[in-house]
Formats: sequence, C-alpha cells, structure tokens
Amino acid sequence: MVDVRRVKLPGVGVLHTFVTDDGGKVGVIAHRSGHSDLITFSDHEDGSDVTKVSLRLNEDEAHTLAELLGGTQITEALTALDQIPGLSIDWFTVDYDDYIAGQQLGAPGDRGFVGLAVVAVVRGDSANPAPAPDFKVFPGDTLVVAGTPEKVAKAFSFFRTGEVAHRVTADAPPGG
Repeated sequence: MVDVRRVKLPGVGVLHTFVTDDGGKVGVIAHRSGHSDLITFSDHEDGSDVTKVSLRLNEDEAHTLAELLGGTQITEALTALDQIPGLSIDWFTVDYDDYIAGQQLGAPGDRGFVGLAVVAVVRGDSANPAPAPDFKVFPGDTLVVAGTPEKVAKAFSFFRTGEVAHRVTADAPPGG
C-alpha cells in the first residue's frame, strides 16, 4: 500500500503526496475551487538538476485522469477474471460505420450468441450495466462483452458487419 501524506493548505485546498518505488515524488493539490494540480517535485536534498513538472487540470480533466488511473485497477481485476479457462472479457468501441451503430442491442441469444453477455455499455462518463435488449447503441459507446473467446470474436464481427459467421464442422449436414 502506498503511503499518502495529506497536508491542508489554508486558503488553497489540500496537498496529497507520495513517493514512488523509484524515489519519484508525486503530488496532487486539490484546490477549493475544484481544479487540481498534478505535480512532481523534489526536496532540496535531491539536487538542483531534478526536473520539476506541474500540470493544472480543471475538474472534468481531474476526474478523467482519476478514471484512467482507476481503470488500471479495474483492468487488472478483469484480467484476473480473464484467467478463468473459457472466459474472455473484452471491449468493443462502436464506430460510425459499424452495423450496430444506431441499432438496438438485442439479446445475444436471439442473434445466435448463446452463452455471451453484454455486461455493460459505457457511454461518456456513465456505465449502463446489464443493458436491456431495446438499449440503443450509438457511435462512441463501448460494449463490455463476456463469453468464450470464439463467441466474443463472432459477436465483434457481427457488431461491425451485421453478419453472423457460421462455422461448419465435418459432421454437420450440407448447408448447416
């Protein structure tokens, strides 16, 4: 666990700092006005040749950075789930020319994807968990899909083209 120091800055806000494993010093000044400063810094004993960086973020940018950094933890947790044999969790970002853009999501089973689930649709800053079949998908949405790797790949192909790829096995009758 990282040791975070918290210091009140009267009239300004709060400074949160921590030292990285490689000795770097990182801080965030959370101003009372809502914006934040992301900083790296050095103490006087670090020497004068150490580069110092300060980056001012508005409230929306600070939230975005926090989500990106927090997303790493979510990805790591989902990656652990992805180690379960036969389970694949992947993200599909909808483009304007994708078949699914402007369409209702539908039920995966009705489209030949039994055993596949659209876990959530992420739109902007919000997630829509377990979306209903009538949920309309728009360009820029990200679909979080879970199933076997083969079914996830087929679903992604369908989302792009609108066509369901059928696999013919040696034991299948002609036209199957």
